[in-house]
Amino acid sequence: MNFQTFIFYFFSAILLFAGLRVITAKNPVHAALYLVLAFFTAAGLWMTLEAEFLAITLVLVYVGAVMVLFLFVVMMLDINLDRLKEGFWDYLPLALPVAILLMLEMAVVLGGRFFGLDKVSAPAPKPADYSNTKELGRLLYTEYVYAFELAAVILLVAIVAAIALTMRKRKDTKYIDPAKQVTVKRADRVRLVKMPAEKPAGGAGEEQA
Repeated sequence: MNFQTFIFYFFSAILLFAGLRVITAKNPVHAALYLVLAFFTAAGLWMTLEAEFLAITLVLVYVGAVMVLFLFVVMMLDINLDRLKEGFWDYLPLALPVAILLMLEMAVVLGGRFFGLDKVSAPAPKPADYSNTKELGRLLYTEYVYAFELAAVILLVAIVAAIALTMRKRKDTKYIDPAKQVTVKRADRVRLVKMPAEKPAGGAGEEQA
């Protein structure tokens, strides 16, 4: 076993362990940290495949931005773990067939006939002026342009849906219109009432005595 093969199996074992702990960890913060470890390990595997641009993008975007945001949100929210576990087994009849189907699909795609160190050889060495970014852009805007545009449309729809769900009005929520607040006058908020002065009954009796 050469050094490259050892690195592949080493990072693969860490990636599988981290992915398993993401779905089995009881603490959400621990699950998020294991997901960060999985991203770092996947970036290491991409480095062995000479995909430096994808590796650094995974670290900067997912680990440096998305996962840090998720981690802050999970740490700031007071998550009731007991409430989250309520009704967990009710989804088992639907989740189990889906999980089995996914495992069968992965077994077909990643089977021994299509995947393995003896089937997929190491990438050929690239010249010094080779650019991963340029090659990735060429593939995205030539061979995979329709898939790239479809993904962009799906993300746009997701953004619009998220904004629509956030901005929808609820009956039990109070809203403030800044334009109406600016045009408010004193007479609209304050009403002066004139009342004659009155003396307490006890004080009047003492004066008569």
